[in-house]
Amino acid sequence: MKKAGLWITLAAVVFIGLVVYSTLGLKRHRVEVCVEFNGRTACRTAGGETPEKARRAAIDNACALIASGVGDSIACQNKPPLSVKQIE
Repeated sequence: MKKAGLWITLAAVVFIGLVVYSTLGLKRHRVEVCVEFNGRTACRTAGGETPEKARRAAIDNACALIASGVGDSIACQNKPPLSVKQIE
């Protein structure tokens, strides 16, 4: 019975460690992106394992605020951003 408890505790510690590692490891690059769509502007900051993934996540987040519907969201995401700023 004590061995089962030890294994469960060990598995929980490993699981929590993997979650923390994967969460912190994905944010090596951070960017702030401002986008404009249909006369509305939004700026969002996002992180990612590469600068391009961080940029894409920030664009997607900003477009979610100012676009309505799938078609508008896709059109917004395909427009070049107004600004992209690397954050240290």
